[in-house]
Amino acid sequence: MTAVLDEPGAQAAPKTRRWAAPPRPAWEERPTRAGLAGKGIALGFACLAILFPLWIVVVTSLSSRRTIDQAGGLVMVPKDITFVAYRELLGGGQVTRAAIISVVVTLVGTLFSMTVSVLCAYGLSRSGTLGHRWILMTLMATMFFSAGLIPTYLLVQTLGLTDTYLALILPSAVSVFNILVLRGFFMGISPELIDSARIDGAGELRILWQIVMPLSRAVLAVITLFYAVGYWSAWFNASLYLNDQDMMPLQNVMIQLVQKQEAPVGLGQAIKTGELSGLAVQMAVMVMALLPVAVLSPFVQKHFRKGMLTGAVKG
Repeated sequence: MTAVLDEPGAQAAPKTRRWAAPPRPAWEERPTRAGLAGKGIALGFACLAILFPLWIVVVTSLSSRRTIDQAGGLVMVPKDITFVAYRELLGGGQVTRAAIISVVVTLVGTLFSMTVSVLCAYGLSRSGTLGHRWILMTLMATMFFSAGLIPTYLLVQTLGLTDTYLALILPSAVSVFNILVLRGFFMGISPELIDSARIDGAGELRILWQIVMPLSRAVLAVITLFYAVGYWSAWFNASLYLNDQDMMPLQNVMIQLVQKQEAPVGLGQAIKTGELSGLAVQMAVMVMALLPVAVLSPFVQKHFRKGMLTGAVKG
């Protein structure tokens, strides 16, 4: 090769050029060690900020009156662990009744809300349905405009729903946002699959039950969690429409207990004799209110990305 290049008129062989990969956006670049360490530290602080208050609440609910008095209030280091607060709360009375009411209202309300939302979303996802566009526009208008609190209260009172458990379900039974998410997910299902079911003689309800819903388990799980958490955490409707204290759900009872500085009345002999602190009872009620959401959330977490993003982007 050298001899050929030394000859007059000889041309050098073209050099092979190594093309560099095009630069990637910053969010697609491989993170550096410093970046990974910074993310780990930030996530660690975030987890600590979330878990530390929960730790204090749980430890205080399991502490005796002497431990709480020595700590001057909230307890951070567990000592003299006792389950007297939970035994008194679950032994009958106002808190137990309120917990049962909250469970029943959550189950019935979630079932009713999901039924209405799924039927409405499926109807709106079929572009050929009667009044499809007008119904969709009307529902979307309610997201930006509302009659207000007083007209809503007068409507509930006129329907005779005050001092009934239906007042805890019907006024907030349907969320337009959830319907739109479900509609977007349903529109993403292959139309050929639905058309083939119609050719085989399947009706709309059978198509919805046997084809659409099994393919939409992710978004159905997420929306069910949204409704369930909403009913379980709701307190405003009960404080507005209920006057009977025996009908109050758990969240309203928790508010009443937290607002009291002295030990709550009627929760057992342990409180009356001074064996148990009122603060421990308050923290135990908070734990009972948080426990269902904390238990259910990890099981639905895997569906959040598929269910919410797909349903929100499509349609």
